[in-house]
Amino acid sequence: MMLSASAGAQKMAVLSDIHVTPGNANEAQLRLAVEEINGADYDLVVMNGDLGNEGSDAELINVKKILDTIRHPLFVLPGNHESTWSQSATKTFVDLWGTDRFVTVADSLVVIGISSGPFMKMGDGHIKQEDLHWLDATLAEYVTPGRRVLSFNHYPLLDDLDNMPDYVAILEKYPVIGHINGHYHRWRDYNAGGEGSGSDLPCVMVRALDYGDGDYGYSIIDVSADSVHIYNKKIGEAATPKYAFAAKTTHSKASFAPRPEIVAPTGYEVSKVWADSASIFTRTAADASNIYFGTSTGLAKAVSKDSGNVVWSVPTGASLFSRPVVINSSTVVFPMHDGIILAEVADGTVKNHLPSSEGPYVADGTLTPDGKAYIQGGYKRIERRNATDGAIEWVYDSIFNYCQASPAIDGDDLVFGAWDTNLRCLSLADGSLKWIWNNSKKANMLGPGNVVPVITEDKVFTVAPDRFMTAIDRRSGTQLWRNNAHRYRESLGASADRNRIYAKTMDGELVAVDATAPEFEELWITDLTFDYDHAPCAILEHEGKIYVGSRRGKVAIVDAADGHLIAALPLGVSEVNGIDLDPTNGDIYVSLIEGTVFRISNGR
Repeated sequence: MMLSASAGAQKMAVLSDIHVTPGNANEAQLRLAVEEINGADYDLVVMNGDLGNEGSDAELINVKKILDTIRHPLFVLPGNHESTWSQSATKTFVDLWGTDRFVTVADSLVVIGISSGPFMKMGDGHIKQEDLHWLDATLAEYVTPGRRVLSFNHYPLLDDLDNMPDYVAILEKYPVIGHINGHYHRWRDYNAGGEGSGSDLPCVMVRALDYGDGDYGYSIIDVSADSVHIYNKKIGEAATPKYAFAAKTTHSKASFAPRPEIVAPTGYEVSKVWADSASIFTRTAADASNIYFGTSTGLAKAVSKDSGNVVWSVPTGASLFSRPVVINSSTVVFPMHDGIILAEVADGTVKNHLPSSEGPYVADGTLTPDGKAYIQGGYKRIERRNATDGAIEWVYDSIFNYCQASPAIDGDDLVFGAWDTNLRCLSLADGSLKWIWNNSKKANMLGPGNVVPVITEDKVFTVAPDRFMTAIDRRSGTQLWRNNAHRYRESLGASADRNRIYAKTMDGELVAVDATAPEFEELWITDLTFDYDHAPCAILEHEGKIYVGSRRGKVAIVDAADGHLIAALPLGVSEVNGIDLDPTNGDIYVSLIEGTVFRISNGR
């Protein structure tokens, strides 16, 4: 989107982190801010992310009605509260505003902004691969002699963004005078890359709508020929200077450590089998010939395990988040924003498109043990579908938010969490409710919404962002014990015999717990070398080895017998979506948000 402004007109208002829920205090203050902005002379207004709190359609529609009353040209970016939690799997934002990135020209100033994740899971900030390509190509087009650039993103150009060095490297190619971000709700000035990067590209973190203690407001940016002035504008008060820096178009370049080499441990082979031009948000599925995954650009893909070439690619219209499910030798299922497609594994021909009755699919589906049906969570529902044609066999729809992680199945018990604070056990046969449990937290974000629970002979285990591990009686749903000796979050797994539970902590440790003991009993704890970590990647044990994924591209391999760390493989810089077993040969496939897929083989 392009705006041509009059000569010298380079003054803008910036709203950030407004966090408006219909009827809350911020809504009233946003209306006052908009009224003030409309009464002043601005060339453009930027809304720089975190419009709401849970990414609901109601929040976004409400905020858009208010922002639509701004009389100046308006450019809106999503923040992590629109991309981490989203009723529509991030689609409603694009439907409402037409895009999640922008470029405009005000006289000689190119103003450009791109969106950032995490995307539908807890994680660090991340710039989609296609947005990095777009940023570079767009600046190459728009930056003509005499033009300068001002960059916007919700996240700072700091370690908060996992692929920040790639972002900075692109900006350094062009006459960028500065970068503006929000996210932390407070003022801060810094240089790109942070202390020690060597860059002198100025960046400013701007205020939130609510700065605390009754201080509501926004920011003003005034760009002149030789300087950039940033002002704090409290609602109802005069603007006050906050920061100023020279509008230089050349800067010293940042220097970042090179990516570490991947060294496979003895007896293992690690290979990159795919690198996409888009990001990948899904886990993988595999059959004898192909691996399957979906991209952020909405492509359902099959890649040959032997050649590494694309076998087929099917457009679906929006980002894919759910793991594909190989149903049989001829059919693979891709859940998506408006339903489920059944595709031919040979050539991707869509055999059937089963529409969704309400909301997108972001949950990971799974086959039933007998292979006759598969279970798929959705928005406010979970379904059992026939594996032959995808026909619905039953639906449980007494859920108050969306399902995300894969359910656990054992016998007739189907256990799953949802973002409504609840963990439920249903009958696999007919979908009837057996029991329901929650951790007594009122906030949806503290519930077991994105954890794959573990079912043992007599218990169900779960963890959640409330940082507790909980054991529940499998038959009755009665809580047996809760433990917070470590900072658990959403990453859980079990041994093959289900006698041990594995949980990753927020301190980058792997804890093994005795699943057979009547009370919490820790067996061992291992430092995975992840440091702080909150990736919800499920833990896999296979052939006596445990595989654990991190928020920053590492996959740890741990010996299940004694917990010693075999290796921590630096596969990339972004979050590990999932660690999946190839059922045909025992290989491990790992997908990363940055658009890569790796294979780990143990030398069989």
